[in-house]
Amino acid sequence: MLAVADTTSGLLVAFYVAQGPLGARGYWLALLAPAWVVLAKLHGLYDRDQRALRVLTVDELPRIFFWGLTGTTMVVSLVEPTDVDLTSLVAVWIVTCGSAVLLRTAARSAWRRLTPPERTLIVGGGLLAAAATRKLLLFSDVHLRLIGQPAPLEDAAGLRRTLRERRIERVILASESIDEASIANLLSICRQEKVKLSVVPPVRAMFGTAVQLDNVGDLPFLQYNTWDVSRSTLLLKRALDVSVACVALVAFLPVAALIALAIRLDTPGPVIFSQRRAGRDGLPFCIFKFRTMIENAEAALAELVPFDELDEPVFKLRDDPRVTRVGRFLRRTSLDELPQLLNILRGDMSLVGPRPEQIDLVQRYSPEERLRLAVKPGLTGPMQVSGRGELSLDERLAVEREYIENLALGRDLRILALTMSAVIGARGAF
Repeated sequence: MLAVADTTSGLLVAFYVAQGPLGARGYWLALLAPAWVVLAKLHGLYDRDQRALRVLTVDELPRIFFWGLTGTTMVVSLVEPTDVDLTSLVAVWIVTCGSAVLLRTAARSAWRRLTPPERTLIVGGGLLAAAATRKLLLFSDVHLRLIGQPAPLEDAAGLRRTLRERRIERVILASESIDEASIANLLSICRQEKVKLSVVPPVRAMFGTAVQLDNVGDLPFLQYNTWDVSRSTLLLKRALDVSVACVALVAFLPVAALIALAIRLDTPGPVIFSQRRAGRDGLPFCIFKFRTMIENAEAALAELVPFDELDEPVFKLRDDPRVTRVGRFLRRTSLDELPQLLNILRGDMSLVGPRPEQIDLVQRYSPEERLRLAVKPGLTGPMQVSGRGELSLDERLAVEREYIENLALGRDLRILALTMSAVIGARGAF
């Protein structure tokens, strides 16, 4: 299906070129459609789907961009260079990459609907097996189906029988106590039964998320990221924030006007709601949102949520009686967050980062929980693309820690791309 998507991209390029100076001669480029598949294979665009648990088109963007550049070079090399100017080259590259992203996304979506999910067995037990089960249930784009309860690792004969009787296609090892011999034995069983094997490291606290693996000869070294984010990364992140916020403010101005009118007609009160939230390092700032609740909703919060009785410093009301009719729609579509583009221009927030929390709740944070205050809060963030309101505080802190400890511009772009599908799906938004 991915090959069909890439072939179609090649045909679209031929059609586009034929509309330019080359005219009907451009249609001959349709004969190159199979070559686009070969180029995609050389760029590794077909290999991860069969191995990885979760493959998203957004994770392939760098490879798709270079594949498009290679394909554009191939096209130009077969036509008269004098017939193609720089603008045309960029246009061909954009058509290639844009169509590939859309078609590959559609192909994977269709594949998930048309093919049965991979029959998967978790081997192990305890908290690690429970955490692995929870993650697989949270991410619907992981094309797996859990079969039965976690199986014990020690019973090799029973495990082999289970794999055959239940027609297991993948095994996920999630045990808090494993050794080299156990993994070697399980690897041998999976090879003999032709079953894929994934392993969840049992020492998550030891490895963490800010680690990468390097090799010196045959000896592996774990490198921990224990230093500050580079100034160049912060500069580029700020440049991205300002440029995208400016464009978005102009683009969404008509939508904002309609939202303001709807709020006015629905219930009395101001259009914009402002509230003090905790920013970077816990410093307070005034956040802006479209009003989604009745007037004086803040006064009624203490009756609905007694902060002193909370088990953890976070809350989310699924059926908040203070939310208006228009507000319910704005929250489901996340349109109530649009005024925060002004917060981004002011420097209070970033496009991507942990969501800003109320100061009363932040004051109850433990030292470990204050890690999420190490960067600017974001309009969207890792929580928004990992389950949103469905996440517990521990799960939310885990994905935010992973983001903070591996801060990079590419990760921001990835989260921005994933936010679109999260908003459309509206899962966990309330």
